[in-house]
Amino acid sequence: MVNTLDQIFVLLQHWIVGLLPAVLQPFAGVLLNVVAIIATFPALFAIAVLLERKGLGRMQNRIGPNRVGPFGILQPVADGIKSLTKEDVVPFRADAVVHFMAPVVLVVIVFMGFAVLPMGRNMTLVHMDGALLFYFAMGTCTELAVFMAGWASRNKYSLLGAMRAVAQMISYEVPLLLSSVTVVMISGSLSLDRIVEAQNQYTWGLPHWYIFTPWGLLAFLMFAIAATAETNRSPFDLPEGESELVAGYFTEYSGFKFAEFFLGEYVGMLSISGLGATLFLGGWSAPLAVLNFVPSWIWFFSKVMLSIGVMIWLRGTLPRLRQDQLMNFAWKFVLPMTLLNLGVAALWRFMDGGWLRWVVCSAIVLGTYVLVGRSEMRRRHYGPRSYRYAE
Repeated sequence: MVNTLDQIFVLLQHWIVGLLPAVLQPFAGVLLNVVAIIATFPALFAIAVLLERKGLGRMQNRIGPNRVGPFGILQPVADGIKSLTKEDVVPFRADAVVHFMAPVVLVVIVFMGFAVLPMGRNMTLVHMDGALLFYFAMGTCTELAVFMAGWASRNKYSLLGAMRAVAQMISYEVPLLLSSVTVVMISGSLSLDRIVEAQNQYTWGLPHWYIFTPWGLLAFLMFAIAATAETNRSPFDLPEGESELVAGYFTEYSGFKFAEFFLGEYVGMLSISGLGATLFLGGWSAPLAVLNFVPSWIWFFSKVMLSIGVMIWLRGTLPRLRQDQLMNFAWKFVLPMTLLNLGVAALWRFMDGGWLRWVVCSAIVLGTYVLVGRSEMRRRHYGPRSYRYAE
C-alpha cells in the first residue's frame, strides 16, 4: 500500500500509456509528463500568490484578499481572468515580434528546468548524466528574455531596467553555480537523481543531507541568497522597483504578456526551490528514517512550498537594497565565501572521517565569515540609523 501511494502517478501513467498502440507509447508518455508539469506548477503558482498576499497582509496588519470566494481563495482566478481580458498595448515604435516573444521565451525556459528535477522516486521526466548542466544552461537563457523585453520596448526606462536586471542576474549567477559545484565534488556526479540517492541514507535514523555539514550549510546559504536575487525577490527586487525605474524591463507590457512575466517569476521561484531541495535537502527523501512511509513526492513538494514560505517571509521583513549595496554584496561577500567553500568541500572530501574534519571545516567557515563580515562593516563605517524630519 505504501509503495502504491508512492508510485501512484507512475502507475497511472503506465496504465494510460498501456491503452495505446506500442508505436505511440513513447510519445504519449512524454506528453503526459509535460501536461502534468504544465498543470501542476501553474496551480502551485496560484496557491503561492494567494499565500503571499494573505501572508503579507497579516504581516502588515491587513486582511489581504477577502472578496472573491470564501476567504478570498478564488482571487487568483479573478486575477487570471482580469489579465486575459485587459487590453494588450504595444508601443508604436516597439519591435512587435521581439516584444511578443520575450515573455514567451521566459516562460518556456523556466518550464524547461522541471524536465530534469526528480520530483519523487522514479518521477523524473528526463534522466540525464549532466542534468545539473542542462538546468543551468536553461537558467542562463532568462537573461536573454529579460534583455529582449527591455530592448524591444523602445523605452529608455525599460532598457535601463533590463540592463540593471541582467547585471544583477549575472552577478549572482556566478555564486549560484559555484555553490552547486561543492555538491558535485562530494557526490561525484552531475546527475540530480544520483545526488538525491547519495543523500538518501540514514545513520541512527537521521539523514545524510548535505545541509548538515559545514560546507553544505554555507553552500546552501549562499545558494539561497543567489537564488533570491536570481528570481528578483525582496530584498533584491531592484529590476522591478517601481520607485526607481517605473516597473523595470516590463514597463511597456500589459494584459496577458505582463501576466506571463508574473508567471515566469513565480514558477522560477518554484523551480529554483526544487533545485535547492534536490542539492542540499535530500530531494524527495524523508527527513527521518521512520517517515519513509510518506510518499516521496509529498516530501519534495513540501520542501518546495517551505522555501516559498521563507521567500514570502523575507519579502515582508527586509527592505530593498540600493544598487551599489546589491552589487557589492555579490562580489565582495557572497562570491568570496563561495570560493572559500570550494576549498572547504575539498578538505572535507579528502580528510578522514571523524570529529577532526568537523572541527577544521567549521572553524574555517566561521572564521572567514567573521573576518569578511567585520572587515566590510569596518570599511563602510556602518552605524545605527538616524532619522531626520523636515521642519
